[in-house]
Amino acid sequence: MNRSLKTILDNLYEARSQAHLNNDPLSFCHRYQDPKDQEVAGLIAASFAYGNVKIILRNLERIFSAIGPEPRRFVERFEPRSGLALFSGFKHRFNDSRDLCALLLAVRQMLTEADTIESFFLKGFAPDTAGIAQGMEAFAARILAMDYAPVFGTGGIPKDSYFPFFFPSPAGGSACKRLCMYLRWMVRPADGIDLGIWQGLSPAQLIIPVDAHIHRIGRYLGFTQRRQADWKAAQEITAALALLDPQDPVKYDFSICHLGISEGCGKSGRNACLSCDIAGICSGITKN
Repeated sequence: MNRSLKTILDNLYEARSQAHLNNDPLSFCHRYQDPKDQEVAGLIAASFAYGNVKIILRNLERIFSAIGPEPRRFVERFEPRSGLALFSGFKHRFNDSRDLCALLLAVRQMLTEADTIESFFLKGFAPDTAGIAQGMEAFAARILAMDYAPVFGTGGIPKDSYFPFFFPSPAGGSACKRLCMYLRWMVRPADGIDLGIWQGLSPAQLIIPVDAHIHRIGRYLGFTQRRQADWKAAQEITAALALLDPQDPVKYDFSICHLGISEGCGKSGRNACLSCDIAGICSGITKN
């Protein structure tokens, strides 16, 4: 274990701030006190957490302004016809109002079947399984097999819908960044950032959510050499972090990611490197 690396990353973890949280989709979960509301808000927020962060926050603001103060109650009473009118014209990159309403309908069906999203997830997860991939694959498959006729009409999910984009599977090689991020929010202990709502999974089972920031910085730190931000890269980065904290390897995700989101890594060239907390151990400083 590289003790210098662990010290630097532990210090980075301790330096997380409210400013970082405010610049993160997870902030929408913190608007609610009830864990049942946080769980629902988390899946919605994570589903749209791709693309430019300012656009993500703007579009999530529209969604949650319409949903109101009780996300779970809103979803339990959700009717696709009125939802399509409420969210008319909504667009987040290639997801539209139909995809959003299908997502809300999916959450409603999960709650009807299992009472909580956690219980729905755990129905497809074998506790004695070493990794979490099997549970994620089952979760995605069961959601995509639901009935979405009230949103799309008969004939299943149409080919021009990007609703399935919300629920990729490790089996297809995807890093499943947004689902991994949602699981981190729900499973990791409450620490002012993550929520610690779910008790049926262990933080040690989590896989780091790999986006462009995590992938780039993971390569700079030698955690992976893979050129694609795929499931194997996520596994390699997680395994490297597990050497630093085997019980909670993804604790470093938020801090490392915000080196890119909030601190400018990858955007400002060498100027960002000069003040970066990991400059002394990062090979990327020689590439800018």
